[in-house]
Amino acid sequence: MADLKDTVLDEMKKAGKPVRPGDIAKALEVDSKLVSKVIKQLKDEGKIISPKRCFYAPAG
Repeated sequence: MADLKDTVLDEMKKAGKPVRPGDIAKALEVDSKLVSKVIKQLKDEGKIISPKRCFYAPAG
């Protein structure tokens, strides 16, 4: 799971703009529910932010 967190964060950084969980899931070819779980953990850790509803971006 830790590897997936890094991968999701890297994918967000690559996108260069706020992205939806479904977009990341498609890009990484993994289940969107799994990506949503990882995003929740990253958000709780303060590593990502949600600039608008259902969109996420790396913090800072």
